[in-house]
Amino acid sequence: MDSEDTRLPEGKQPTLRMVPMPADTNAQGNIFGGWIMAQVDMAASIPAFKRARGRIVTVAVNSFEFKQPVFVGDVVSFYADVVAVGRTSMTVLVECFSERLVEGEHKVVAVTKAELTYVAVDDNHRPRPVPPEPELS
Repeated sequence: MDSEDTRLPEGKQPTLRMVPMPADTNAQGNIFGGWIMAQVDMAASIPAFKRARGRIVTVAVNSFEFKQPVFVGDVVSFYADVVAVGRTSMTVLVECFSERLVEGEHKVVAVTKAELTYVAVDDNHRPRPVPPEPELS
């Protein structure tokens, strides 16, 4: 487990920010890994949906690393970015951080890093091409 000072990514707004509640815990009092995975999928779907300009489906969790536990009351921030685009698919990287009080001090902890793949689909749920990225003017 990392004990070094961690900071939230500078100059970036989180894609999603949540506060886990007691109902989200396992028997040891930590937040369920499945709760974190669901939030990661939700966060990753936001830039994938925007990039695809429409409906998408999750097709793979390429990697998922739990670095630190998450606790009730943490402010959990998810930063998601599309890192690769294929003909019909996109890969999204999500980094997750918890902000918490430790012995009266504000602390940021890197808790999860994941990479997921999404496919753009049409109204019949069939793969469709990801549109080209709009040009900046």
